[in-house]
Amino acid sequence: MTTEASTADQAVKAKHRAMWASGDYPRLVSDLITGLGPALVQAAGLAPGDRVLDVAAGTGNAALPAARDGADVTASDLTPELLEAGRRVAEAEGLTLAWEAGDAEHLPYDDDTFDAVVSCVGVMFAPHHQEAADELVRVCRSDGTIALLSWTPQGFIGQAFAAMRPFAPPPPPGAQAPPLWGDEDHLADLFGARVTDLRSTRQDLEVGGFSTGEEWRDYFKAVYGPTIATYRNVVDDEERTAALDAELAALPRRFGVADGPMRWEYLLTTARKA
Repeated sequence: MTTEASTADQAVKAKHRAMWASGDYPRLVSDLITGLGPALVQAAGLAPGDRVLDVAAGTGNAALPAARDGADVTASDLTPELLEAGRRVAEAEGLTLAWEAGDAEHLPYDDDTFDAVVSCVGVMFAPHHQEAADELVRVCRSDGTIALLSWTPQGFIGQAFAAMRPFAPPPPPGAQAPPLWGDEDHLADLFGARVTDLRSTRQDLEVGGFSTGEEWRDYFKAVYGPTIATYRNVVDDEERTAALDAELAALPRRFGVADGPMRWEYLLTTARKA
């Protein structure tokens, strides 16, 4: 990477760190998506003593249940504030994990280091998908497991990103939409012949606690970094802010918020490094 390209990449990653540190993502994980981590760990088939890397681990949604099952876990994330939140949970439970700052597109680990490399709605937010996929493969040992859980483009969170896209800041050059990691064909292209036994299943997370679209929208405006960044981008434009408000309030109604728990689709993928 040239000096100019490296400087530009560092600037992009600094913006990503600031975005995920804004709001209260640990609260969102606790309130809504805690169940995703154990689902991923179970699908990965981890065994006690396995060396596991959780990439873009956030607060440790997958790292913590893996450690509870006896794995030797390293949680890596770009945002130190999220790692610190996970560390506090681990200390309260008496769990021992390594919490290490790291960029999913430039992981600070040697080749073939881990028995399993996992990511729970994390690596999907790295802007350059091929670079991130290459790193997942590189640090996993031969015949080791790669396991991913990602929001799908057609599901609720994928559609939330689609609704926010016209109002959001322009993506960096070469960036791809995060929910593409929830598309089977996209994953097949990313990993190619470097993995075997690539298997994906679509599943749903039931999400309750919201009775109106406006209630969900205002919650995400307060706690979710990408939504906060999108609103900041249009803060000086009342008309666009109102349009964004309307788009996001309408989305949960499409997914039956008034009829009970919504169902948020995700793709659960496992593979073995060839």
